[in-house]
Amino acid sequence: MQSLVDFLNGIIWSPVLIYLCLGAGLFYSILTRFVQVRHFFEMWRLLLSGKSSTKGISSFQALAVSLSGRVGTGNIAGVAAAIGFGGPGAVFWMWVVAFFGAATAYTESTLAQIYKEEDEGEFRGGPAYYIEKAMGQKWYAWIFAIATIFACGVLLPGVQSNSIGNAVEAAFGSGEMIETAIGTFSFAKIFTGTVISIILGFIIFGGVKRIANFTQIVVPFMALAYIITAFVIILLNIGEVPRIFSMIVSDAFTPMAGIGAAIGWGVKRGVYSNEAGQGTGPHAAAAANVDHPAQQGLVQSFSIYIDTLLVCSATAFMILITGAYNVHGGAEGAFIIQNIGADISANGPVFTQMAIESALPGVGKPFIAIALFFFAFTTILAYYYIAETNIAYIRRTLKVNGLMFMLKLVLMAAVFYGTVKTAGLAWAMGDVGVGLMAWLNIVGIIIIFFMSKPALKALKDYEEQQKQGVTEYTFNPIKLGIKGATYWEERYKRNSGGQTKAADKEESKPVEQPST
Repeated sequence: MQSLVDFLNGIIWSPVLIYLCLGAGLFYSILTRFVQVRHFFEMWRLLLSGKSSTKGISSFQALAVSLSGRVGTGNIAGVAAAIGFGGPGAVFWMWVVAFFGAATAYTESTLAQIYKEEDEGEFRGGPAYYIEKAMGQKWYAWIFAIATIFACGVLLPGVQSNSIGNAVEAAFGSGEMIETAIGTFSFAKIFTGTVISIILGFIIFGGVKRIANFTQIVVPFMALAYIITAFVIILLNIGEVPRIFSMIVSDAFTPMAGIGAAIGWGVKRGVYSNEAGQGTGPHAAAAANVDHPAQQGLVQSFSIYIDTLLVCSATAFMILITGAYNVHGGAEGAFIIQNIGADISANGPVFTQMAIESALPGVGKPFIAIALFFFAFTTILAYYYIAETNIAYIRRTLKVNGLMFMLKLVLMAAVFYGTVKTAGLAWAMGDVGVGLMAWLNIVGIIIIFFMSKPALKALKDYEEQQKQGVTEYTFNPIKLGIKGATYWEERYKRNSGGQTKAADKEESKPVEQPST
C-alpha cells in the first residue's frame, strides 16, 4: 500500500502541480492588482460585521469553519515535515504560497458565493457547483465532487486523527498493547480513536449550524493560545530571531537539501496547510450570508494570513530557535542536519513537542497533545462539511436516500482507523487527496477566468460601489454579464421589485443556535 501511494504521489505532486499552485496565485494576484494587500483593512471590517440567517451562517462563522479546515495538523506536523525534508528554506516557500495563495482564495471563494444554491433551507456551494454553472461541464464537476468526497470523507480525516493519536501517545504513554482484527495497537491510540469518533458523531449529526457554532468558539481560542505560547518561546530567545530569519531566507535559494526539495516541500505543505487553490475553503464560503459575493472572497483571503503567516510561522520559529529538528538527506537514513535522534519521524508533531518542551519543560508534550486535538478535530469537522456538500451536489441528480448517513459512518470509521495506523501512510494518502483536489480546482478556476471572469467582475463591481459610498451593497449578475448565478438573480429581482424587504428581514433574523 505504501509503495502504491508513494507512486501516485510521485505523479500527482510532480513539479507541474507545484508550479501550477504558485503560478495560479501569482496570476490572480496580478489580475486583482494584489487584492490581498489593497483590501486588507476591508477584510477586517467585513470579518466583524456579518450576520447569520435562517439559510446561511455569518461571515465570521464561515471564516471559522474554513479556518478549522486550514488550521490543522499541517500547522504543527506539516511544518515539521517541511523543515525535516526540505530544510529551513521550505518555510520561505510556505510564506510565498500563502501570500500569492490569498488571491487564489479570494477567487475560488467569490466563485462559490456567486454560484451558490439553496438546498433544504441551507446555502450550498463550492467547486462542483461553479464548475458546472460557470464552465458548463457537469462531468468535470462530478469528477471533482467524487474526488472530494473520497479525499475529505476517507483520506484526509485519518491524517488529522493520526496526529492526535501520536501526540497523545507521546504525551501520556502508550499503555498496554491490544490485539484487534486490524492489527496490534496501543491502548492510548484505541482509547483516543474511540473518544474522537463519539464526539465527532455527536456534532456532525447536528448539521452545519452545530459545526459552525462549535468552530466559531474553538478555532479563535485554540489559535490564539497556540500563538501566545509560540511568542513566549520566541521572546525568551529574541536574540536568535534575526539569525533564524536569515537562515530561512538564505536556505530558500541555496538550501542544504537542494532548491527542488525546499520548494517542493514548502509548496506541498503550504498548500496542505492553507488550502489555497485546493478547493476546500469555497464550501464554507458559499454558506455565508453576505450582501455581495466579493465580501466573502475577501474574508476568506484573510484566512490564509492567519493560517500560514501566523500559525505556521509560529511553529517554524519554535522548531528552528530550539534546534529541535533533523533535515533528511536524499539517501535512506542519511541526514544533512541531525540535532535530535535519528528515530524521530519528521512526519508528525514530535519536532514541535520537543521544541516547546526544551523551552518550557513539562509543558511541550501535553500542550501539543491538547492543541493538536482541537486543531485536528475542528479540521475533521470541516472535512465532513465539505464531503457533505459534495454529496448534496450529487444528490441533485442522483436521488438516493441514505448517502449522508453513510458518509457519517464512513468518516467516523476513517477517523478511528487513522488514529491507530502509522503516520507515514496516513500523510501519504492525505497528500493524494489534497493533490487530486488541487489539480481539478486550479485548472477549473483558470478555465472559468478565460471563459467569463466572474470573480474579477464581482471585485470591480464591489470596488465601484465602495467608491460611490453605498450603505447597502447589491449584486446584479445579469448586468455584469455573469450567467448561471440563479440565487443572486432572484435576490436582485426581489430587491429591485420592492418585495425583498419582508423576505430579507425574515432571512436576516438571528438564528436560534442549537446547543453544542
